[in-house]
Amino acid sequence: MSKHPEWIMLDAIKTTIIRNNRFHCEHGWDIDLDDGSSNYEIYNNLCLNGGIKLREGFYRKVYNNIVLNNGFHPHVWFKNSHDVFTRNIIMAHHMQIGVNHWGDKVDGNFFTSERDLLVSKEYGVEQNGEFGDPGFINPEKGNFGVAENSPTKSAIGFEDFDMDKFGVTSARLKGMIEKPSVPALLIERKEETAKIYEWHGFKVKNIETPGEQSAAGLNEITGVLISEVPELSPVPLQKGDVILSCWDKQIKDVLDLQKTEKGNAWKGRLDLKVWRNQKLIGITVDTNW
Repeated sequence: MSKHPEWIMLDAIKTTIIRNNRFHCEHGWDIDLDDGSSNYEIYNNLCLNGGIKLREGFYRKVYNNIVLNNGFHPHVWFKNSHDVFTRNIIMAHHMQIGVNHWGDKVDGNFFTSERDLLVSKEYGVEQNGEFGDPGFINPEKGNFGVAENSPTKSAIGFEDFDMDKFGVTSARLKGMIEKPSVPALLIERKEETAKIYEWHGFKVKNIETPGEQSAAGLNEITGVLISEVPELSPVPLQKGDVILSCWDKQIKDVLDLQKTEKGNAWKGRLDLKVWRNQKLIGITVDTNW
């Protein structure tokens, strides 16, 4: 198929369009094109939780979407896929699996952190990617439209779309739908230094000072400290543990941990490396706890 990608059009004759939707998937991807899904155009969608995945396939154009607390998951792309992923607002680095060929264009996307943009650039893409505060209008109320002065417009040419016209149109069906929960955005904020976070009932905080580093016996100031454990927790984490990696990704802080968990929610578990009593131990956690 890499020699003749146009042959896929003998089956996927008409372009499938996914637009003007609000998606939320708890244990997978909000938009999931799998097993050769080809000839798609995906735009103007709000993804609240699971991100966007493109597995092997051809001729997928994904642009002008908003992906909250997650990002782009390209998996085992074919050579000459002619895929395009551009002008999207995303909140995590690209989470590729087995991708050696990056289609026609994976570039010009807007990240909410410089760290995620730099990780994505390591794959040889996103040379024109940008980062910053996207300027959502009223995220606490579920309005993730971007303000007129949003840098997403000047930096990547993002075009705002309506936040109140998703889903079904008939009055009868509208009366049957439930309102989605509005996610708290995983964005680094300077005022959150020394903050205690709640994570699945645990109290956690960033390792931030030489004193905390010394007390934990760490080689550097990094990781997430477990400061309080809930009663009767089925998870074998202890007070004083420091989470240093999740799925072999280094965890620098709570934001790193939350984003990595989101990006791997489809696996149904977390593989953690924890520093305890001067030793690195592995802990596997079922995410349905």
